[in-house]
Amino acid sequence: MDFSYSSKVKELEERLQGFMDAYVYPNEKVYEQQLGDSADRWTAVPPIMEELKQKAQSEGLWNLFLPDSEFGAGLSNSEYAPLCELMGRSLMAPEVFNCNAPDTGNMEVLVRYGSEQQKEKWLNPLLEGRIRSCFSMTEPDVASSDATNVEARIEKDGNEYVINGRKWWSSGAGDPRCKVAIVMGKTDPDADRYEQQSMILVPLDSPGVKIERMLPVFGYDHAPHGHGEITFENVRVPKDHILLGEGKGFAIAQGRLGPGRIHHCMRLIGAAERALEELCIRVQKRTAFGKPLSSQGVIREWIADSRIEIEQARLLTLKAAYMMDTVGNKVAKAEIAMIKVVAPSMALKVIDRAIQALGAAGVSEDFPLAAQWANARTLRLADGPDEVHRAQIGRLELKKYQ
Repeated sequence: MDFSYSSKVKELEERLQGFMDAYVYPNEKVYEQQLGDSADRWTAVPPIMEELKQKAQSEGLWNLFLPDSEFGAGLSNSEYAPLCELMGRSLMAPEVFNCNAPDTGNMEVLVRYGSEQQKEKWLNPLLEGRIRSCFSMTEPDVASSDATNVEARIEKDGNEYVINGRKWWSSGAGDPRCKVAIVMGKTDPDADRYEQQSMILVPLDSPGVKIERMLPVFGYDHAPHGHGEITFENVRVPKDHILLGEGKGFAIAQGRLGPGRIHHCMRLIGAAERALEELCIRVQKRTAFGKPLSSQGVIREWIADSRIEIEQARLLTLKAAYMMDTVGNKVAKAEIAMIKVVAPSMALKVIDRAIQALGAAGVSEDFPLAAQWANARTLRLADGPDEVHRAQIGRLELKKYQ
């Protein structure tokens, strides 16, 4: 495995780094100020975001996540890794470059499985950053870590499908630009366990779609993006809104979640790097008990452990990316599962050390650490909890000796 980057990737990395330094980091506080604390948080998008998106698009730093050269930058997973890591250093950055979840996963689904009509109606506006989308799979009444538990129904009625169910943690649903949801539900409860589910495109302005509430994460509402609880009551959509066909929902989910999981891990490495950077800068500026914090033995251990853990996670992530590129997501499923366990836990440890080193400042909104910690903690659950991934890794390991 060769993890050296091509001249194309190095050039993109340099340009992306320059853009982050010049425009993203200086505008993080501007974004929060423009967002404000009022109800407008859910009805208006901070103008600075649209300004930065236009600038990123004009500079060719746009849709970098898509390996398809027709729609994206044509980068492999390995090539995208250092770029995604840079974006992960700021919670607002992925949207600036149109590389934000869940839109990335939804765009990949439409590229892979969408009809020409579906691409024209939904993919193109998403690629252009004109609309946003959400992914409605998780349900409040069942253990959604097992996707076969999904109870929402998608039933054919003539030339339409009728959708009934309740979903939650539909990230992005609160955004006024969110126009469509990819909904997972059962079309045939009597079919094989992994062929009962289907995915369907549901415009959010369809009669019967109701956003019940937005769910905060450790007190962060993540407006205007948010995480919605949505009810679908006798929602009717044309039959051509089904993705790939009935019974293909589980297969699409597996195809969608592989790249999504590795992108989360890449961004978490960036978050950890920024946390370590904040730690190292801070401890050299603060004195306690007669000497700089940086000379305290325990602080140096934190720094050393953090560097070791970041490098380990990065190497495992790059290995998974390399395997996805060379032998495919299915063969790389153990590596994808491993990084999904390793990266969030690593980021949480590194960010927590930085918070501890910064003291009261670390839990404030003056630094990005508290928000990044909350985000990293949710990623031990999102796209499958640690326990599910560990179970899969264990099964695959045991198969080697049967």
